[in-house]
Amino acid sequence: MTERLADISARIERIRELGAVVNAMKGVAAARAHGAQAQLAAVDDYAGIITTAMTCLLGGGSPGEASGPGRRPGLLVFCAEQGFAGAFSERVLDSIDRMPPAEALFLIGTRGQSVAALRGVTAGWGAALPSHTPGLPRLADRITTEIYRALSEARIDCLDVVFTTWKGGRPAVVREHLFPIALTLAPGTSGQPPLTHLPDATLLAALGQEYFNAQVCKAALHAFAAENEARMQAMSSAGSQIARELDSLEATLRRVRQEAITAEIIELGSGATAATG
Repeated sequence: MTERLADISARIERIRELGAVVNAMKGVAAARAHGAQAQLAAVDDYAGIITTAMTCLLGGGSPGEASGPGRRPGLLVFCAEQGFAGAFSERVLDSIDRMPPAEALFLIGTRGQSVAALRGVTAGWGAALPSHTPGLPRLADRITTEIYRALSEARIDCLDVVFTTWKGGRPAVVREHLFPIALTLAPGTSGQPPLTHLPDATLLAALGQEYFNAQVCKAALHAFAAENEARMQAMSSAGSQIARELDSLEATLRRVRQEAITAEIIELGSGATAATG
């Protein structure tokens, strides 16, 4: 009986330690998700300023590269970087009806790359998501450079991005068109081209790359925030399960302790009766 009490007490201690780890992971995920959500508005404002500049430069038209649908489509996919996020990566990959050839697939997220490999999906280029939001702009620069290289090598001529957002407490997989860039005249824009000191084609190409970079950064922020939201949800479920397990073990511990006390009292009573007899 004493050995059983010790085993139950040791298990309760281990589960409490696990609960502390789960709570810490939940707190870290909450902080990261909150930081990413706060930065999304800034990225949207930046993309809006570039859009206004491009539409003014074009006088309300469309950029030269925004031609018809391409015949060599590429796909930029944001999956999970780490585990303990439920079926985050699986949900993203399930949403893709048809995978492009390996050289046209750009897969972001170490965990997502592992899940894709198990499904027999390989990517022509991949990268890891940083653990903090200040590293996302640098990742967006790397992605932009690699995709523009693929465009220059004629491996792709159009590109979509797939990422996850968090809406109403639930994940939602989004697919958006990134390239060719299609612009509409921004509200409040007169359409009068501004005075510039650079050739229109040079300036438009530079603005187009900045706009593309901003859209990639926005998708990365959404994916980063959604992954941490999913991890928060998974840790909340784990915390609830740990609480239920602790309640059950503590009830068992009380019952076993009572049984041990009762057995000891009976043994003492039996000994006293025998001595008296």
